[in-house]
Amino acid sequence: MKQTVTPEPIDTRILNSALDLFVERGYHNVSVHDVQRQANVSIGSIYNHFGGKEGIAKALYYHVLNEMEVLVNSVAEKNLGAIESCNQLILQLFEQTESRRNIIAFALHAKHREFLPEEPPICSAVPFKAMRDIVQKGMAQGEIRPSDPWVAAATVFGGAIRMIHLRLDGVIEQPLPTFYEALLESTWQGMGVNQE
Repeated sequence: MKQTVTPEPIDTRILNSALDLFVERGYHNVSVHDVQRQANVSIGSIYNHFGGKEGIAKALYYHVLNEMEVLVNSVAEKNLGAIESCNQLILQLFEQTESRRNIIAFALHAKHREFLPEEPPICSAVPFKAMRDIVQKGMAQGEIRPSDPWVAAATVFGGAIRMIHLRLDGVIEQPLPTFYEALLESTWQGMGVNQE
């Protein structure tokens, strides 16, 4: 029996090509023609689907935010405690950095405001607000020591995000999950939480 392969939709090819190019070269160093060549589509297809390079970047931004929201929701749906939810999110981010590098790079490493000045800062987007909410819930329930919500969320997730930046920049050569346990120990000691 002959198996037919369904071709990837044109808009998906454009977004995937743009993601790779934006992460590899930077938004300002990529032209619509670069995306067109990489995606193997016509210029008309790009303008028809996205209206141009900024439209591609905006669609990609919201696609990546949706990916991050799915990741956060997959942990939140498990109804774990706040600390374990934070731990799972950090592990997921580390694993995603290894397996879906460009998605994480675009979400956490790109300077979106430089090329999407009308969009809100990514840290105020739904998935990052949900991460702060997990920390706040932990403080409200006495699982995490009370402090300013921004400071607490930055303390819990900031080290992991910095490790991701270092991995994306090639400073850290080992896969991030190898640092998971040591990072959690430092994070929760910094928050005054005994995980024993």
